[in-house]
Amino acid sequence: MEIRNAAVADIPQIMQIFSEAREYMASSGNPDQWSENYPAQSMIEADIRRQTSFVCVENSAILATFYFAIETEPTYATIQGNWLNNNPYGVIHRIARVSDNAAKNVGALVFNWCFEQIHNIRIDTHRDNKTMIDLLDRLGYTYCGIIHIATGAERLAFQKI
Repeated sequence: MEIRNAAVADIPQIMQIFSEAREYMASSGNPDQWSENYPAQSMIEADIRRQTSFVCVENSAILATFYFAIETEPTYATIQGNWLNNNPYGVIHRIARVSDNAAKNVGALVFNWCFEQIHNIRIDTHRDNKTMIDLLDRLGYTYCGIIHIATGAERLAFQKI
């Protein structure tokens, strides 16, 4: 499987993957993390321009999409708890995959690829996102505390170094 920067031509497939992810989250007890319009296409277009939107491709089919950047995430400045360190870190957001079984292990692939880019990753997720919490646990991420996203909503924060 190849990971590459997303392109404008990928947007219809990316938006379909997000639609499937919202349906999956709602059916698995996490209906509130992503609203019907999140993430907006304009957000994905901006990510593509900044080269922070990525896709996982196999046999020319996009199986997953995610945001990754080595940057300071403003919502991580305040945490009820403690980050493992204050070193530069990578951030993963908006990770989603097709519901097809062909993409079953793509989450681990994405996280491992990001960790190869920088050995310090931070991520947050909704407390009802049991699938993501289980994946983070399996991959050795440490729960660090609670952060609040721009809307004020609470998220569980994790880090791996």
